[in-house]
Amino acid sequence: MPSASPETDRPVSADALQAYVHDHADAYLQFLGQLVRAESPSTDPGTQARVQRLLAEALADLGFAATHLPGTNTGGSVYARPVDRSEGAPCQLLLGHSDTVWPVGTLDTMSAERNGNELRGPGVFDMKAGLANIVFALRALDALGGTPAVCPLVLVTSDEEIGSPESRRHIERLAEAAERVFVLEPALGLEGRIKTARKGTGEMTLLVRPTDPAPEGNVVLELSRLVQRLYDLQDPDRGVTINVGTIDGQYGGGPNGAARGRLVADVRVPTHDDAARLRAAIRSLEAATPGVRVEVQGGIERPPLERTAANRRLWQMAQERGAWLGLSLEEGRAGGASDGNFTSQHTATLDGLGAVGDGAHADHEHIRIEETLDRCALLALLLAAPPLVQNDPA
Repeated sequence: MPSASPETDRPVSADALQAYVHDHADAYLQFLGQLVRAESPSTDPGTQARVQRLLAEALADLGFAATHLPGTNTGGSVYARPVDRSEGAPCQLLLGHSDTVWPVGTLDTMSAERNGNELRGPGVFDMKAGLANIVFALRALDALGGTPAVCPLVLVTSDEEIGSPESRRHIERLAEAAERVFVLEPALGLEGRIKTARKGTGEMTLLVRPTDPAPEGNVVLELSRLVQRLYDLQDPDRGVTINVGTIDGQYGGGPNGAARGRLVADVRVPTHDDAARLRAAIRSLEAATPGVRVEVQGGIERPPLERTAANRRLWQMAQERGAWLGLSLEEGRAGGASDGNFTSQHTATLDGLGAVGDGAHADHEHIRIEETLDRCALLALLLAAPPLVQNDPA
């Protein structure tokens, strides 16, 4: 790859990359269609094998060695690295997931169909188009001789939609070693904003138990009081939200036949400071009803993805390279979390680099083909970029 200064760095022609991905749109859509038709719900681990095989074969054709990292209760992950990778060379991580929220059989009523510039189907937006972007961005670079200066690694997990309980250790291990991470989750909104921030998310469970013989209604009374106290802790203007989704009280089910109750709340926070304050406030809640006590379990499972200095440098790089493609990129903050929330704790992370479209987890799920192909070209340009921090000459 020709050398260039960071200011004038254009080691691969943006026009050539953009032309390549659009010229190969039919191959892209054929591959994406295979991924979509390989239904792969998180809750059915065996269904992940077909998607993983398609990805491993496509990456092998590009000189990558793909390894299956097995899961215990999930379909595991696919990890791929170039066969000729130099040990100790800087690396960048391409991160995606193969699991979807759609059960097997969804294709019977929600088929993968193209209508003009739209392609519909279960999981096409979240996030199988992102997986296709990984393959075709690498394919474009390979075809045009644009060997990345920062070695690309690929990790595709199968449990993101259920909280990444088994893949998190692999994600964080690779993020610690990577110079930067590109997350192939779909872009935000129909305008395709890049996700430069995400809320931290978690689930907190409040248990109400009797301490002394007391009227059974005291447990239910305390649950109702806790709901109001939780809502009082919200700060919507700051983006701190609490949603109580489950409340139940049981009689005769506790110790010595006593009543007990449970309340489960979804908690979302924009910053680490907000997370610490809210967690402490909820854990300090004490019963306001005689004869019962409150226990608190859980916390913020996915920490916030904030606009750190390293993340801002990566965003500025994306803006610059987007302009080379004629794209005026915008940024936004997502209310939900992704695996980028984990990687951002360790290294520069840019999220939402996958499909442009709409309907994640909804019946109208679709991508906009032309816009998504442009994002594929953008990903190729980002992969071809030099390290974020240049070493000073000796």
